[in-house]
Amino acid sequence: MLEPREGIPPVIADADALAEVTAAFAAGSGPVAVDAERASGYRYGQRAYLVQLRRAGAGTALIDPVACPDLSGLGAAIADAEWVLHAATQDLPCLREIGMVPTRIFDTELAGRLAGFPRVGLGAMVENVLGFVLEKGHSAVDWSTRPLPEPWLRYAALDVELLVDLRDALEKELDRQGKLEWARQEFDAIASAPPPEPRKDPWRRTSGMHKVRRRRQLAVVRELWQARDRIAQRRDVSPGKVLGDAAIVEAALALPPNAHALAALNGFGRVNRRQLEQWQVSVDRARALSESQLPQPGQPVTGPPPPRAWADKDPAAAARLTAARAAVTALAERLGMPQENLITPDTVRRVCWEPPATVDAESVAAALAGHGARPWQVEQVTPVLVTALSRDAV
Repeated sequence: MLEPREGIPPVIADADALAEVTAAFAAGSGPVAVDAERASGYRYGQRAYLVQLRRAGAGTALIDPVACPDLSGLGAAIADAEWVLHAATQDLPCLREIGMVPTRIFDTELAGRLAGFPRVGLGAMVENVLGFVLEKGHSAVDWSTRPLPEPWLRYAALDVELLVDLRDALEKELDRQGKLEWARQEFDAIASAPPPEPRKDPWRRTSGMHKVRRRRQLAVVRELWQARDRIAQRRDVSPGKVLGDAAIVEAALALPPNAHALAALNGFGRVNRRQLEQWQVSVDRARALSESQLPQPGQPVTGPPPPRAWADKDPAAAARLTAARAAVTALAERLGMPQENLITPDTVRRVCWEPPATVDAESVAAALAGHGARPWQVEQVTPVLVTALSRDAV
C-alpha cells in the first residue's frame, strides 16, 4: 500500500481546523486508530511531534501538537471509543502530555504477541495478517522538522490506515485461540495504569556504567550526566548530541585533573575550550566531594537478589527458581506466546524467593495476584508453579 485511500490529509495546525476534526471524530463510528511520532535521538524528552488518527466516518487526521499543544478537547470527544494503538505503552505517555487519555484500548502489538506471531512490528503484522506491505522508511527521522516533508506525512497516514482492520483480524484470531478475554485484561491493565514514577538516579543507566566501580568515579558520572541533562533540556536536543555516554564513562575512569587532561580523552577532543571548561567544572565538583557525599555503588535492591547469587544465598530458592522457570517456559510454548507475556520473570522470581507458607493453589494464586498478575495469568500459571514449588518442598 503506497498511498492512503483518501490521499494525504492536510496537517492540522490551528484552532479552527482542530475544532472541525474534533467534531468529525466525535461524529464518527467504531474504534479510533491512534499513533504518535516522536523525535527520539534528536530532541530532549519524548514529546509528540505528530499525532495521527483514523475513524470510520471521519477519515484520517494528521495533527501538529506543537501548533496545537492542547488536544484534551479531541481526547474527550473520542474518550468513549476504543483506541487502537500499536505498542501502546510507547505512545500513551506522550499522548497524555497533550491531553489525550483513553479509557479503552486495543494494542495490536500485544495482541500479536499473545496470538503467537513471531514478528510483531506494525509492518510485519500488516503484511502477515492483512497481506499489505507498508512503506516503513521514515520511522527514525526527526519529526520535529517543520514543515514535515510529504513522504513523511504519507508514511504517517499509512501507519493508521489499516490499524482498525488489523485490530478486527487479530480479535478474530485471539477469539479462535481462546485468548480474547486474556487480551482484554491486558488492555484494561494498560489503560488503567497510572503514569510511571520518575526514575530514581537516572544517571545510573549511563551506558558503560559496569566499568565504573569506585565511588569517586560514580560521582563524576553523576555530575557530568546532570550537567549534560541541563544543557540538553535548555537546548531542546537529545542528551547524546551534547555529550556521549562513552565520553562520560571515560572521564569518570580517568578523573582528569584539568581541562587539558580532559581534552585528551575520547569524546572531548573536538569540544571547544569553553565547553571543555564547563565539563571540567563538573569533574572538579565530583573530585571535591567529601566521602559522605559520594554515591553508593549499585542501586538499593527492593526485591530478590540477582538470580546468579541465589545458589550461594539460598540454595533451596535457587532450586525453586530453576523448576519454576522450566515449568513456565514449557507452558508458554504450549500456549504459543512469549514467556514474559504469560507472566513477568520478576513475578516468578519474587514468588520463588519468598513462597507462601503453604504451597497450594489458593496461596500461590494470592501471591501472584499480589504481585500484579492478571486473573488469566493467575489461572494459567498457578498449577505449574504449585507443582514446581511442591517438588522442591518434597
